[in-house]
Amino acid sequence: MENKSIEEINEKIKKGEAVVYTAEEFKEMLRNDEPVTMDNVDVVTCATCGIMSGTAAIMLLPITGRGEFERAERIWLNDVPAFPGPCPNERLGVVDVIVYGTAHANSEYGGGHLFRELVEGKEVTIKVETGDKIIEKKVTIKDIEFARMFGIRVCFKNYMGFLNPVEGRVETIFSVKGLTGPYKEISVSGCGELNPLENDPMLKTIGVGTKILVNGAVGYVIGEGTRSSRERPNLSVIADMYDMNPTFMGGFTTSSGPECITSIAIPIPVMDEEVISNLRILDEEIKLPIADIRNRVPSTASNYAHVWQGLEEIDFDADKCYQHDVCDVEKYCPTKAFSKLKGIDKNKCFNCGTCLSSCLGDAFKGNLGSIEIDNREIPITLRQSDRLRAKKLSEILKRMIVEGEFLLTKPVDYLSALSFTLRCNGT
Repeated sequence: MENKSIEEINEKIKKGEAVVYTAEEFKEMLRNDEPVTMDNVDVVTCATCGIMSGTAAIMLLPITGRGEFERAERIWLNDVPAFPGPCPNERLGVVDVIVYGTAHANSEYGGGHLFRELVEGKEVTIKVETGDKIIEKKVTIKDIEFARMFGIRVCFKNYMGFLNPVEGRVETIFSVKGLTGPYKEISVSGCGELNPLENDPMLKTIGVGTKILVNGAVGYVIGEGTRSSRERPNLSVIADMYDMNPTFMGGFTTSSGPECITSIAIPIPVMDEEVISNLRILDEEIKLPIADIRNRVPSTASNYAHVWQGLEEIDFDADKCYQHDVCDVEKYCPTKAFSKLKGIDKNKCFNCGTCLSSCLGDAFKGNLGSIEIDNREIPITLRQSDRLRAKKLSEILKRMIVEGEFLLTKPVDYLSALSFTLRCNGT
């Protein structure tokens, strides 16, 4: 059985002959003992969607005509602080800014919310402090000449679950209401067997220049991310915001303030037997370290079958809603996806499960699973990744490839996980 090249797979895509599966379809074939070989698979589309703090945007904002102010000292978008520069744009009436996805306007609105509203085409308010005056202007993304999102740390191969082993409550970005202890709940992240880096753990097909989808828009891998290691690699990526799909992004309010939702989809070209072997990974085989939230040091481990081999979507039964005067679900929903009058807005719902532990009745249906630690079955009360959205994004990427709208790219350079292996092998 001969190896295949990226060029050969692209030729099949152009001719409409490529065999493409989503990661979900591929894993289902494995569980059904269906044959998967280089001969009957060309591409597998993988994806992840979750809280990715290392997300930011660079934008060139139009403020005034030329000569009306010297330079911006401070700047806000919908009260979210931005950093003007690095170019001063002196007296040009425009300002380069960097906005962090984790920047906060207040305890419930931050950079992630701002990014989604921009992509939705909503009007946002810019406020600029120039030193001698304050200028305000309303813009939409159509008014912004340059709007590019980048991730300095996204798509971790694997993350951790967190718990509080002592009495009390710990306010943390890994909890919506605070993580209670001792050993009362676990918060988890990661899309398990759908995650691109779980399916290419040594970064054999993913490298600098790999074409991907970032929140549904075409983007590229530009290198490794911060905190990347051989055991737990992650990526730096970049993509223009104009074609992004707001469904795959947004803000997520935690007990320590707003965080940023980002989604990544990556095609895995099936070039040789090693690629097929790596793609065979299943939830049951993917380690999920469990750490003490106070120091984030793992003390035990489980696997992602305990997280995802149940219901992935949260449902609401209005007939079982008691209509309390103060609804805790409405109060705590981290994406503001629920209201007593309208129920769940599926376009905003992150399927995180906060509603299950917040509802005083039995109006919500879902199964977040549990993890056994020291003979104690501890419930998972929060998922900070949305596997349902990851599935949808991998389906979009599959369609784009099948219809010839998305060709694969050959990396121009390796990332260090593979480079390390090659050096060790003397290659």
